[in-house]
Amino acid sequence: MNDEVQTLFQEQLEKRGIRVSETMLEQFETYYQQLIEWNERMNLTGITEREQVYIKHFYDSVSLAFFVDMNEINTLADIGSGAGFPSIPLKIIFPHLKITIIDSLNKRIQFLNHIIESLDLQHTEAIHARAEEAGRQARLREQFDLVTARAVARLNVLNEFCLPFAKLGGYFAAMKGTSPQEEIAEAAYSTKILGAKLMEVHPLRLPVDDSERHIIVMQKVKQTPRSYPRKPGTPLKQPLMKR
Repeated sequence: MNDEVQTLFQEQLEKRGIRVSETMLEQFETYYQQLIEWNERMNLTGITEREQVYIKHFYDSVSLAFFVDMNEINTLADIGSGAGFPSIPLKIIFPHLKITIIDSLNKRIQFLNHIIESLDLQHTEAIHARAEEAGRQARLREQFDLVTARAVARLNVLNEFCLPFAKLGGYFAAMKGTSPQEEIAEAAYSTKILGAKLMEVHPLRLPVDDSERHIIVMQKVKQTPRSYPRKPGTPLKQPLMKR
C-alpha cells in the first residue's frame, strides 16, 4: 500500500508519461531507508526528510528522462555521482540501462555497491576513480551513449570531466539548478575544444517546492583530443577558457 509521499511521486512522474510500478516503489523505499541509515555514518546528503528525498533526489534524477529518450540509451556513465544521483533512480525506472558510476570517494563507492546489491541492480558498476584518470582508460573512454553529472562543478570543468566518456554521436547532460546561461557562455570554448556542441537547455520546476532546474544537453560531434582530460586537479585549478 502506497503512502502519500509515494503516491505524489508516482502521480507526478505519470503526468510526464513515466510509469512507476509497485516493484519500483519498493526499490525506491529501500533506497531511501538505506540512504538515511548510511547517512548517519557518512555525509551522503544534506536532504533527509522523506518527501524531500523523493522529490529533490529521486524525481529530480528521473527528470532527465523528460528530455532524453531513455529507450534510445543503452549505456550511461554518471560522473561524481555521490549517493547515486541521477543514475540509480534512472536505473530503477529504466532497468535496461547499463550503468557505470564513477566517484573519487571510496566511502561513497562502498555505499553504492551496497545499494546495487540491495536492489539487485544488474549491469550496474561503481568505480572508485577520479574522472580525469578514468576518462583516459580505454574501456571507459568514448564508450557511453549518455554521460550525466548533477551539480558537481561549473560547466567548463564538467565538460572536461564528462565529455571524454561520451561516444561519438552520444550525449552529455549536465543537471543544474538556477539559470545556467552564464556558465554556458563561459563553457563555450571547452565545449568546442572537447568535441561537443550545445543542443538544448531544458528548464523545469520540481513539484511541491517549485525549485528551479535546468538540464543542459550536448552532443558529441567529434572525438575528444587525446590531451584531455588533463592530469587530476588541473581542470578545477585551470578550467579551459579562451585565453
